[in-house]
Amino acid sequence: MPKMKTHSGTKKRFKLTGTGKVKRRKAFTSHILTKKSKKRKRNLAQPALVHKTNERLIKRLLCIGG
Repeated sequence: MPKMKTHSGTKKRFKLTGTGKVKRRKAFTSHILTKKSKKRKRNLAQPALVHKTNERLIKRLLCIGG
């Protein structure tokens, strides 16, 4: 059977932490930034973790964990 290929879109958007959790970027940061407060934009710039219900799917797309 051939090797599994990593999903290209997923590998660009997600990274793994040292403990195996999946890190992501937050949405709503690309445009229409004038109406958003500095505090809101600052918090959106921080990375977030993927919810545990979606973690298994993303790891499968990244070909991680069997």
